[in-house]
Amino acid sequence: MRFRRALWAVLFINASMFVVELSAGLAASSVSLQADALDFLGDSANYMLSLMVLGLSMRWRSGAAMVKGLTMGLFGIWVVGSAAWSLYAGSMPGAFVMGSVGALALAANLASALLLYAFRAGDSNMRSVWLCSRNDAIGNMAVMLAAGGVFATGSAWPDLLVASVLASLALSASALVLRQAAGELRAAAPAE
Repeated sequence: MRFRRALWAVLFINASMFVVELSAGLAASSVSLQADALDFLGDSANYMLSLMVLGLSMRWRSGAAMVKGLTMGLFGIWVVGSAAWSLYAGSMPGAFVMGSVGALALAANLASALLLYAFRAGDSNMRSVWLCSRNDAIGNMAVMLAAGGVFATGSAWPDLLVASVLASLALSASALVLRQAAGELRAAAPAE
């Protein structure tokens, strides 16, 4: 099945990038890189969950999508908290590391998004994996812009602004997936 092969490929890409980006984000004190790394981890778990429910009933796939929607929402809330902490602590992110790792992450996410593009209009389970990859590519472009902003201004504000954008993307995708999965669960209830 094409979707299964695509999921295995993006699972490998995302798990690898989680390790790379978390290490770089911690070394560079970048909230947006750390947020993006945690998103790679969440996406890896979501892809694994999607693989586990492939071929199962709509009820199972929609239930998995509900878990993924909640995960995206929790990620958004975590990013808001991390940005607030960074603002309080006054840490300054490393612009060069942000930009270079952001470019690598963008390449990884564009590859993932291309692999999943054909499945973007499927059920909530398929849609959630597409939204994860799309949001990640958008987030990586934003991290690279933040790196340029940090470099140009000597301020952490661009990093914090991008972290806020990433949080809003995660929260809006969470709401979309949860709404679609809830509708699928209601529709599947009488049939099963």
